[in-house]
Amino acid sequence: MRSNMKNIAVLFGGVSVEHEVSVITGMQVVENMDKTKYNPIPVLVTKEGKFLSGDAIKDFGNIKRNKLEDAKEVFFKPVRGDFNLYTEEEQGGGLFSKKTSGTVVFAKIDAVFVALHGTFGEDGAVQGILQFIGIPYTGCAVNAAAVGMDKVIMKDVFKSQNIPMTDYFYFYRDFYKFDIVKAEAEKIGYPVFVKPANLGSSVGISKAKNEAELKDAVEVAMHYDRKIIVEKSVEKPREINCAVLGYEDDLQASLTEEPITWEDFLTYDDKYKSGGKGSKSVGMKNQKKNLPANIPDEMTEEVKRLAKLAFRSIDAMGVARIDFLVDENEKVYVNEINTLPGSIAFYLFEPMGISFKELIDRQIDLAFRRSKEFEKNIYSYDTDLFNSTSYGAKL
Repeated sequence: MRSNMKNIAVLFGGVSVEHEVSVITGMQVVENMDKTKYNPIPVLVTKEGKFLSGDAIKDFGNIKRNKLEDAKEVFFKPVRGDFNLYTEEEQGGGLFSKKTSGTVVFAKIDAVFVALHGTFGEDGAVQGILQFIGIPYTGCAVNAAAVGMDKVIMKDVFKSQNIPMTDYFYFYRDFYKFDIVKAEAEKIGYPVFVKPANLGSSVGISKAKNEAELKDAVEVAMHYDRKIIVEKSVEKPREINCAVLGYEDDLQASLTEEPITWEDFLTYDDKYKSGGKGSKSVGMKNQKKNLPANIPDEMTEEVKRLAKLAFRSIDAMGVARIDFLVDENEKVYVNEINTLPGSIAFYLFEPMGISFKELIDRQIDLAFRRSKEFEKNIYSYDTDLFNSTSYGAKL
């Protein structure tokens, strides 16, 4: 291994209903990372929250069959500036002494590639840990990840930027009263989509065309989240997707795509279970689609403009996919932003000459760039507050 190669920990899996999707994305990243520049270290986050690494995790077959007994449990220490992955190993032991367990360095990490979808991975949770340690990591920072995960807050931010959206309302599970929800749904008009506010991959989403379906849809969504959003549907919609790569004002929009196998919306199974074998033939890439989307040039430019605006409005970084709906009158609505799309949406960039390898490389470069930006910030402030304030005084 070259001495100047960087060790990149690739986090995937996670404590989420999107665990399997994340495993696929993570293994794709490991497979396609430039091995002349980086040494990818796969780290599987199990459904129980353990971090596992080692040679056993490099084989997708082991993960698929849950043959993980040879994997090593690893962990980061919550110590700022400590970029090591650690593991516990037995040490010592002899004729008159017992073996003891001790903490040893498993690998020195230069950056983390976050390939965790869903809860705790895409919502700012793991980003907060990494940011506290100070280690460079890919994708959105804490605030952007949290905003992008919560569909309600996301839409509130979009509204402030005059981004066109369909009408919506939300409520909390603990204060749920069907009569109130029914009245609000009637205000915006059926049909509506009922969604958990903090999930992706179409998990827990239902379309309701009447009161009975609304009640059932709410019951389903409340199994997955404490906050539920209800959105006005578009009649006879066309779905258009567009990804964005970059950071701040240096943004590049991908080709647009139009899935052509859906009627109301793409379910989890539609997105991820209809592919064939092989790491590049699963997920959204394998869906039947028009790529680029068969839409007028003016609409293409509008979609790309809105995609960049949505990306910038939440301060996203890396790759995000923005999903649009187009109604019968060709009015374009932003549906949502996916801050960590499956397979990092590589298939939307490949026809533009940006390979999967380059897409990974550019995201790692952005991670180091942002880390240097963070280093410019002042995190302490000299003050005489302790000496000028009595213990127990009101601040």
